[in-house]
Amino acid sequence: MSTTTLPSTYTVFSHLLRADLTTQWRNRRASLLVVLVPTIILISWKGLVPKFGGAFVLSNCITVGLTAIGLMGYSNTVARDRDKGIFQRLRVAPASNWTIMASRLTVQLMMIVITTLVLFLVGYKFDGITISAGGYFGGLLIAIVGGAVYLSLGQVIVGLIKNPETVNVTTRLVYFAFIMIGMFGELGVLGKEVGDAVKWSPYGTVKHIVSAALTPSTWNEHSWMALLVTLGYTFVFAFLGIKWFRWNSR
Repeated sequence: MSTTTLPSTYTVFSHLLRADLTTQWRNRRASLLVVLVPTIILISWKGLVPKFGGAFVLSNCITVGLTAIGLMGYSNTVARDRDKGIFQRLRVAPASNWTIMASRLTVQLMMIVITTLVLFLVGYKFDGITISAGGYFGGLLIAIVGGAVYLSLGQVIVGLIKNPETVNVTTRLVYFAFIMIGMFGELGVLGKEVGDAVKWSPYGTVKHIVSAALTPSTWNEHSWMALLVTLGYTFVFAFLGIKWFRWNSR
């Protein structure tokens, strides 16, 4: 009598990751746009570097990139694949639910690293922003932490909304609101009250911890509080996103 041997978790995960990376490569134009938007902002903000400092400009652009990856990248991909029935087919395969989602999140974490490194390079080459080795390393680690906020927020949106077109529109609106209110609020253009509110929004806390990590000497008590708030946002969004998520669009 022949016996069926189930593949190991590592084997399943590696195959899923390879498939997700292939899909990401086929959609490389969308990935390029995610990197291109904060890069253009970084180049156009060169004149603000002497006034506000390199860490301020670079952290804002990194936060813009993280927002795009979590909202427009991750959530739209999940919504589209769910509508096509890909998740339903994967669930009958010998793969646990967590390996399916972990593979997709790994791809997005790779995008976070790539986007952050590109912005580091562009900031150095075009804006003349120089940071210590510790600042680059700390900024990269905190960018991953900050990116988790927007990935979990994207999970909330795709959990609440099943229609992929509606998900696409919603993420674009949320992205626009975060970027416009976040950037102009940080610059004080929208008034003191809005500026104070922005500081403790997901955009504001992520921007602050990234900026402080880029210049480790400025890390203080407020930075620790912003980090705790950021982790709190991530936990709440992730909890709700997992609770509300459905594996099919019906």
